[in-house]
Amino acid sequence: MIAKLPLAKPYFDLEELEEIKKVLDSCWVTQGPEVKELEDKTANHLGVKYAIAVTNCTAALHLALLSIGIKKGDEVLVADFTFPATGHSVLYCGAIPVFADVNLRTYNIDPGPIEEKITDKTKAIIPVHTFGHPAEMDKIMKIAEYYDLKVIEDAACALGAKYKDKYAGTIGDIGCFSFHARKGITTGEGGMVATNNENLAKKIKHLSVFGMTSAWDREKNDRFVVPEFNEVGYNYKMSDITAAVGVAQLRKLDKIIEKKRELAKYWDEKLQEIEFIEPPYVSEHTEHIYQSYVALVNKRINRDKMIDRLMKNGIQTQIGAYASHIQPVYNSKDKCPNSLEIFSRSLALPIYYMLREEDIDMAGTSLKRVVKELK
Repeated sequence: MIAKLPLAKPYFDLEELEEIKKVLDSCWVTQGPEVKELEDKTANHLGVKYAIAVTNCTAALHLALLSIGIKKGDEVLVADFTFPATGHSVLYCGAIPVFADVNLRTYNIDPGPIEEKITDKTKAIIPVHTFGHPAEMDKIMKIAEYYDLKVIEDAACALGAKYKDKYAGTIGDIGCFSFHARKGITTGEGGMVATNNENLAKKIKHLSVFGMTSAWDREKNDRFVVPEFNEVGYNYKMSDITAAVGVAQLRKLDKIIEKKRELAKYWDEKLQEIEFIEPPYVSEHTEHIYQSYVALVNKRINRDKMIDRLMKNGIQTQIGAYASHIQPVYNSKDKCPNSLEIFSRSLALPIYYMLREEDIDMAGTSLKRVVKELK
């Protein structure tokens, strides 16, 4: 069934077409000057020294872990409530994801129990800025410093979010961002790695293009050199066509965030009228960007039936994210009760730039009716 009111919808206009046309006219469509422009503008926006564009955020996380030397047998602490791409990136390195429970209010990794999970094999922490709400980075960085651990921020949902006036993804050693279709800005698929560490940036760039110099950089050389391959690299490079969409989208980032914050506030007010639905919490010292607007359904209500009935009313909703530790692929013995509860109760409601307050009114009416049917 096609929803009258979708969960998310990218915002495009003629700017994307104009940027793509420039690339097609140039006939350089693989990684080249447009990628460099997107990298430079992203780095400038975030206030970091280096940004490396890649195919998606999963690739960004994989490269970030490889760059800090994560290898077979190492352990990496991972926020449990997240899309499995976070844990998968650890498996790609032959390492072991150790899942840490989250805070029931923020959905983010709880710094309190982290230390209980640290062993001699622990090498890094991956906090997730869930749905665009920054994690408690001060406490996480303090723990990481004490135990000499690296911090890779999964900021897939959080481009533009801030924690104590610092952009999410710029506080740890490396930040990883997504340009997936449901994110604040999108290139369809795509990702970005951000860091202030020159050595890590060089390593990530090198590994993203098969472990060689990129074709565009080779084109600029004044003499021919046959590339050598000294280590296993990956084909994780972004194309200029993809980057063209990103350049246009990046110009819209601030106004998209502003609009979604206004819509989130309206949703907050609407949910005050509906019993058994709890609006998302926003911590002090954070600036939430609402990549998704994720509420909590009371335990008395079957969330999955609610999603199904809302779709029959033309309203597309979805679960929030996953309790990673229960996914069979990980064969995990970790216990994360808060994550498990959020997994069963979280409900993502429609939010996107073109959404109107009257759309939320319509969705709210359906939501109220479905709650009465299911309670």
